Parts: sequence; C-alpha cells; structure tokens
Amino acid sequence: MTKEQKIANFDPSQPGLADESIFGLPFTAEESEIIIIPVPWEVTVSYGAGASDGPEAILDASFQVDLHHQEFPELWKLGIFLDLSTETAQWADDSVRFKALAQPIIEALENGEKIENNLVLKRDLDSINNVCHELNEAVKARTLYWMSKGKMVVLLGGDHSTPLGYYQALATKHEEFGILHIDAHMDLRIAYEGFQYSHASIMYNALQLPQIKKIVQVGIRDFCKQEVEVVTGEKNRVLVHTDIDLKAESFKGVTWEQQCDAIISALPQKVTISFDIDGLSFWHCPNTGTPVPGGLSFEQAAYLLSKLADSGKEIIGFDLVEVAPGDDDWDGNVGARMLYHMCGVFAKNNGLEVGNRIDFNK
Repeated sequence: MTKEQKIANFDPSQPGLADESIFGLPFTAEESEIIIIPVPWEVTVSYGAGASDGPEAILDASFQVDLHHQEFPELWKLGIFLDLSTETAQWADDSVRFKALAQPIIEALENGEKIENNLVLKRDLDSINNVCHELNEAVKARTLYWMSKGKMVVLLGGDHSTPLGYYQALATKHEEFGILHIDAHMDLRIAYEGFQYSHASIMYNALQLPQIKKIVQVGIRDFCKQEVEVVTGEKNRVLVHTDIDLKAESFKGVTWEQQCDAIISALPQKVTISFDIDGLSFWHCPNTGTPVPGGLSFEQAAYLLSKLADSGKEIIGFDLVEVAPGDDDWDGNVGARMLYHMCGVFAKNNGLEVGNRIDFNK
C-alpha cells in the first residue's frame, strides 16, 4: 500500500493504532517526513529519576492524542516515525548500568568526600564520562543518518544531557545557529559533580561548539553562581529571560506577545529548540526530575513556538527532554501533546503542508 493509499484509508478521528508508530500513524520511516530519535538515558541524574522512561511514556500516551490539531490539522499526513532501533535498547540498558555506578559517586560528594582520593569511584567516574561520550557519538551518527535521507530529525530524551550529539550533528550541517532554550535551569554548570556530560551541563557543553552563536533561555528560575559567571563570561552569547523577570514585566502590562517578539528577535536566523519539560509549571510535569516553582503554562510555551514558526527564522531541529512518568499517565500525556505541537511548528516553518488553522470565531 502506498503512502497516498494509507492516507486515504486512515481515519484520524479514531484512536491511534497501538501496533503502529508514534501517534498511531501507519507510515514507515521511509514514508515519514519527521523522524524522532528516542534516547532513554539518565545516567547522571542528581535528584528525581524517571527521565529515561520518558520516550516510552510519551509513546504510550501518543495514541490518545487527537490528530486534528487546531493549528496543524493535516500534520499527521506528513508522517511522524519513532526510530526504535537496536541502539535504543542498548542505550536503555547502558543507562541502567552506568546510573548504578553514578549513584555512589553522587553520595560520596554529598558526604564531602573527594573522588580523586577513591580509586574505585575515580575509575567509575572515568567510565561514565567515556560512555556518555560514546552516546553522544552514536546520537550524532544516528541523526546524520536520517538527515542524509532528507528527513527532518528531532530528539526525544531522556535527561537533558542527551541532545549534545544532536547539536554536534546540526553543527556539521549549519555554519551557525542558535538555541531557544526553555527550561527551569540554566544548565551551564561545568562538569557538574564531576560528570563531563551531566544533564546540568548541557548548555555549557553546547557553548563549546563554535557554530552555536547564541542561546536564548526562557523561564529560568534556578541557577548557581558558577552559571551566572558563565553567562557573564560569554559576553552576550547567552541571553537569559528568568521567570521572575518575565512575570514582573507582565505585572507592569507587557503582554506575552510582546515578550515573545523580544525573545525571538534575539535569536540568530537559524534556530534549534531545546525544551526541558520543567520549563512548564509543576502542574504540567509533576514527576520531572528537578522541579522548581513557577514556570510557563502549556499555552504560553505553545504560543511562543508558534510565533517562532511564523517569524521568518529557520527552525533546524528540536529536542524535548526530562519527561518522567509517575503513577499515572499525566506527564506522558503532556509530553506527547507538546511533542505533536512541536512537530507541527517544525514542519510549518520548513514549508510543509500542515493545513489551515481552524478558526472557531469566524
């Protein structure tokens, strides 16, 4: 059956087909415009756990997402495919194994011990840094593989350490680009807890790529002195919109639309989006690993991303990370719906046909 025949025979008003790919879509990887690379990884987690289960939770919840999206009603026809390769299972196994090695290191540091004085912990720390480097290389290779086939590629974490290889892949294709970083945290710590590729260091590591000209952070509400020093030292390469500043402006009458315009205007022409789910308010992601009071509403984040799609900037990719399921499917549900919206934003911005926005007020 051809893709056109599948479209003609598929009913988007029915529940998604659980034996098909993400969102219940019937398309193969070859038939899909968007490829999602899941990275079930959380080796260096330092507080709450569960991010490695995020891709599976989002997949499970995706079958209940109504595909007739108000902004992108025909997005589903493009095809969205979750790349569950053999590497995915290996990453999940390695995450469990090396996370177990990381916990004694974290506990030792919390007890005031020096890792360099403990040969066993020092050896394990070196092993963790090495395997994280190998993960980055594998993610980079997988991303470039799908890009070489003309696909729009996105990354689904896992914790926030996972997109580094993805950024490295983008850096081989684009001479310069920026990152729109939605998060509760700056993630600018240098080798946090000794882990070179910590989830708390992703934006610091991204800054080591000369192709990344600017990072614009939105919703930040937790940071340390070292991170502020990194921002200052980078001389306007990192622009920070803290949650408290955004809210203070809104109390004075500055609209979210005006704030979004300012955020977007500061970005370079080419942009990738890094969305840590804890950039949203805790109500949307109660089980994420390092929750912080405050944050954006789902609608605020979606509006910002939609504004970016229409801004004239070029979106070259995105990642969604730190979705951690709890005792129910709420976090996965929110993650699946944000993922679908982001796919629509990505596709529309790249000139693909996603249908006309449904206006109920006409």
